[in-house]
Amino acid sequence: MSFRAPVEDFRFILDRVVGFSSVAKTKRFADATPDTVDAILEELAKLIEGAVAPLNRGSDLQGAVLENGVVRTSPGFADAFHMIAEGGWLGLSAPVEHGGMGLPQTMTVLFNDIMSSACMSLGLNPLLTQGQMEALEHHASDEIKALYIPKLVSGEWTGTMNLTEPQAGSDVGALKSKAEPNGDGTYAITGQKIFITWGDHDFGGNVCHLVLARLPDAVAGVKGISLFMVPKFLPNEDGSLGEANTLKVVSLEHKMGIHGSPTCVMQFDGAKGWLVGEPHKGMAAMFTMMNNARLNVGVQGVGIAEAAYQHALAYAKDRQQMGPIIQHADVRRMLLTMKAETFASRAIALACATAIDMAAANGDADWNARAALLTPIAKAYGSEAGIRVAELGVQVFGGMGFIEETGAAQYSRDVRIAAIYEGTNGIQAMDLVGRKMMDKGEAAYRLLDEVAAEIEEARSALPDLAGAVWEAVESLRESVEWLVSQSNMAERFAGSVPFLLAFSRVLGAHYHLKAAIAEGGEGPRSKLARFFILRLLPEHAALLDHARTGADDLYAFTLEDFAA
Repeated sequence: MSFRAPVEDFRFILDRVVGFSSVAKTKRFADATPDTVDAILEELAKLIEGAVAPLNRGSDLQGAVLENGVVRTSPGFADAFHMIAEGGWLGLSAPVEHGGMGLPQTMTVLFNDIMSSACMSLGLNPLLTQGQMEALEHHASDEIKALYIPKLVSGEWTGTMNLTEPQAGSDVGALKSKAEPNGDGTYAITGQKIFITWGDHDFGGNVCHLVLARLPDAVAGVKGISLFMVPKFLPNEDGSLGEANTLKVVSLEHKMGIHGSPTCVMQFDGAKGWLVGEPHKGMAAMFTMMNNARLNVGVQGVGIAEAAYQHALAYAKDRQQMGPIIQHADVRRMLLTMKAETFASRAIALACATAIDMAAANGDADWNARAALLTPIAKAYGSEAGIRVAELGVQVFGGMGFIEETGAAQYSRDVRIAAIYEGTNGIQAMDLVGRKMMDKGEAAYRLLDEVAAEIEEARSALPDLAGAVWEAVESLRESVEWLVSQSNMAERFAGSVPFLLAFSRVLGAHYHLKAAIAEGGEGPRSKLARFFILRLLPEHAALLDHARTGADDLYAFTLEDFAA
């Protein structure tokens, strides 16, 4: 079946649910008018539906391979990438002075949503390039910005992120890659990095690696890490490609899914690199790229959820078992769950993107705090929703869902990584209850106050739904109060994942309620809101009970007990 970008859903959520109009009213993003946004979405949908979506199945069957040191990508990928680059889509949110469009990050999030639905494997390439552009914009020298960002915007060059090493995953401070000064302002980078997404390709141009490494005088741990730009080819003064750098792809990983995305083991042997940001401050610069990527990885889950839902819906309408299977109650339950989860996770992601844009437009500390609070929620809930929806899609297909030729299983295999990379969802939950609650819960309370006020306004129109969401908000508020009262971080961490999921359930219900109110309380969005609030929202209560249980029972088990 053919994929159709949910442009009308995008418009509705932006206009009626997350308040994107506030972004367009700022001086910085005044060009993001409704007409401009509509035109962008229409053209983007047309391009990706026609040029990218048809490549998804083929990329699963014929993924990237390494031949004689050269990465060969899936058939059609190079042509589709060049069409995207030539259309200027890589630079939607890049600075105008470097050739970008200077539009809000929200537009880039929508781009990644559609790309992930159409072909997540190919969509990973621009996602990483977008993140690298943002990191360079905030931390690189003017010379590096002037050289690299225009090339990344045009798609002549692409970007990667090199953090992980065999012994250093979530514990980034354990990395061993080293950087030795060359005496001319450059550095010799030596070490091995693993899990490097799109570490090489056959699209032409340059591959620009942002690499974490240690200078000779570095202290141990994350405070001794610096960030370097290490290109595949050394640029000449005029920006043309010079000689090859001393780095290579050692091997490609054989993965469960996203076969079209080359996941590389990279070896750097004294490769020439340039410092990005200050010495020993590399994590701050890399986190700019990682935070950008975390939101967009959540959006990958949303995009896969959309595609899996469309795929399952078409099958359920066509498959005959005592009539079309969409007439059966359990099939309807699954389809409505898929649709409701997709809407809720997309709304949370776009609310996060809107907060990022408002913070960028006016530098307001409260908007910065809102964006920071929502980022781990958007990443974790978006990816979890994608996994759940894709799994339900297989179930809707029944036995045929277990047969690869139907394509249902590919969505489930592809999206599974989203809960793992760019910080596992467990790490996101720990970030939410730890770093994001260092303000004693102030950002969370401000958000819940706003939600509660909007619910009060909805009581007269939809009293039963508004009442249910209001009670959930108050339960969540009580859990935030309990959380910030815990000085022992183990107590917080033990229930961090259920807390994050409960937060997601409550926010999702709030956005569904807003959609129903915007629709006037009648119509398909209102019916979907009723389904989510009455059937899925109640899960928050059990999740919050779990979140407040503490850590004693987890640590009561000895190592011997685990094996018993």
